[in-house]
Amino acid sequence: MSTSAIRAVVFDWAGTIVDFGSLAPMGAFVRLFAKHGISISITQARVPMGLPKLAHIAALGAMPEIATQWQLIKGRSFSVQDADALLKEFVPMSAASAMEHSDFIPGFLDSYAWLQAQGIGVATTTGYTRFIMEPLIAKAAAAGFTPARTICCDDVAHSRPSPLGMQECMAALGLTGQSSAVVKVDDTAPGLQEGLNAGCWTVGVAASGNALGWSWDQWVHASEDEREHALVDARAALRSAGAHEVIDSVADLRVALAAIEARVAAGETP
Repeated sequence: MSTSAIRAVVFDWAGTIVDFGSLAPMGAFVRLFAKHGISISITQARVPMGLPKLAHIAALGAMPEIATQWQLIKGRSFSVQDADALLKEFVPMSAASAMEHSDFIPGFLDSYAWLQAQGIGVATTTGYTRFIMEPLIAKAAAAGFTPARTICCDDVAHSRPSPLGMQECMAALGLTGQSSAVVKVDDTAPGLQEGLNAGCWTVGVAASGNALGWSWDQWVHASEDEREHALVDARAALRSAGAHEVIDSVADLRVALAAIEARVAAGETP
């Protein structure tokens, strides 16, 4: 058993442990609306990122620029029923896109192995549905990643930013009522708020996720100055969302956990 103040880490998936840049959902959202003659940008598609996918679609439909297009083309306002119908179209599109972007973020498996060696438990939550996640979970397991629990957005009555998914993870880890010993690692505001609402410490990942939105190829070919300049806003967004610590990617997780350990030793709580 770990002697650390941190007993468990709960990871997000896209943009945090797989899919550098959180690219899979973006392309699927753009294609989804394009099927209906609606033009949306990658930037617009990223705004509600981290929410359950039905809520994400509804949030996109409520954006003035998108709502106006919908009204002109469909002859009616975007509705809850429209969001439900679009979700049915989105799920198979997103499942295919998610598998195309399912490689682990560099450094994650090393961080996971280190957590295991320290006796720190691991679980996950995601804004993806169970249907989308099942192939990813199987692929991850084949590569050696077997979290104690994976909570998908449709596994709980209320997903992010509700704490229910985190509570399910803590129960699976035997840590019910010990939220201050748990760290949530995520690249989006709703995912970080999920951790905060559960009373946990939070770590934001700035370079690998939605906050920056660069592909791995863009990241490795950028200069140090280009990276630092681009990360200013990404880091600020994650801190504004409540991240206690911000790192570039899960490859740097040990640095964030050490900082949290120091804060605990100084008497701080989440």
